[in-house]
Amino acid sequence: MLHWIVRYIEGFIDLSLEMAPWLLLGFIFAGILHVYMPKGSIRKYMGGKNLKSVIYAALLGIPLPLCSCGVIPTGIAFHKEGASKGSTVSFLISTPQTGVDSILATYSLLGLPFAILRPIVALFSGIFGGAITNTVTRNEQDKNRHHSSQNIDKEIEINGKIKTMIKYAFHEFLMDIAKWLIIGLAVAALIALLLPDDFFVSYLHNEFLSMLIVLAASIPIYVCATGSIPIAAVLLMKGLSPGAALVFLMAGPATNTATMAVIGKAIDKKTLIVYLTTIIISAMVFGWFTNQFLPREWFTFAIDHASHEHELLPYWLKITSGILLAIFILNGYLRKYLFKQKSNLNVNNMSSQIGNLKIGVEGMTCNHCKMNVEKNISKLNGIFEVNANPDNNEVTITGEGYNLDEIEKAIEEIGYNYKGRVK
Repeated sequence: MLHWIVRYIEGFIDLSLEMAPWLLLGFIFAGILHVYMPKGSIRKYMGGKNLKSVIYAALLGIPLPLCSCGVIPTGIAFHKEGASKGSTVSFLISTPQTGVDSILATYSLLGLPFAILRPIVALFSGIFGGAITNTVTRNEQDKNRHHSSQNIDKEIEINGKIKTMIKYAFHEFLMDIAKWLIIGLAVAALIALLLPDDFFVSYLHNEFLSMLIVLAASIPIYVCATGSIPIAAVLLMKGLSPGAALVFLMAGPATNTATMAVIGKAIDKKTLIVYLTTIIISAMVFGWFTNQFLPREWFTFAIDHASHEHELLPYWLKITSGILLAIFILNGYLRKYLFKQKSNLNVNNMSSQIGNLKIGVEGMTCNHCKMNVEKNISKLNGIFEVNANPDNNEVTITGEGYNLDEIEKAIEEIGYNYKGRVK
């Protein structure tokens, strides 16, 4: 038993060290995008019901480091700021499949072909979904309102660009994916330990059937673009075809049950159907194309790399990066729970003077969701402090003279479900 535990821990550490340098570099690029990407151009570039707007939305989404839960409030906000339904769907499909961080991490574990394929698949599937949505909803009217936020600009004015970039990259964004990155690495290490080598070759001979099985398993579950990489790498080592691995890398991050529920509620059911259909068709077509037309030797990187036939980066850099990544994640969780205790203490101290309200809000799954809810409620009159907790789907509000109907409207407008007061 001890032998199996040691092997599992070794596998988890090896996978983590392989990804750590590329993750840190990806986080830096994520911070740069967050600070320097122009704001307020959504209506101009994504407002039309035409192919150009759909392409702009996909190109905007590909480098953004947002997972399928984090992309939902962003996409819904774009829609309410003037983006057409087609552009919104294009953004929602292309964004979670990849990002600067996951492209670099893909290169580290799966090799250059997969690192190139992922953004290409994200681009074309996003354009395909957006174009179909525009066709289906051509005669409908988008009822959007423009209410751009200057919160990022205010934060930059207060903290400066470098500080804002570092804070976002190594705390806010890192904590968005930290949980799912750890889960992805843990699952990958477990699969590597339990499944025999060449499992899919020995027990699942039909490649098309293997793609269908992977697709069916990927659609309802949540896995971020970066967290999906170690799982795909291990599945490839166990004999899964490159096409089926690509299906998992696409469908896993692109959707989950929570995402589907929010799209159906915040936009409409027709858009949700187009969104899901596009992902399914695109995943199967690109998976089939990869298996049929691309040389298999392009995709042996993960297998060769796992066998330690070559090292892409020096070991000291992997160790250093791994330690830094662990420190950043540990710091994030310490700040999260210490801040929660401090915030609760502040609320309790103010309760004798100012009215408090605790409400239920469903759909919050990450730090991005937390920030989005807090930001939109804080804009309302009479609100002094907002503390959202995605772990128990509750939001604590401190203020006086606020309007509960306005709070409900602010929550529903950004795609979350207002569940009323919590006793």
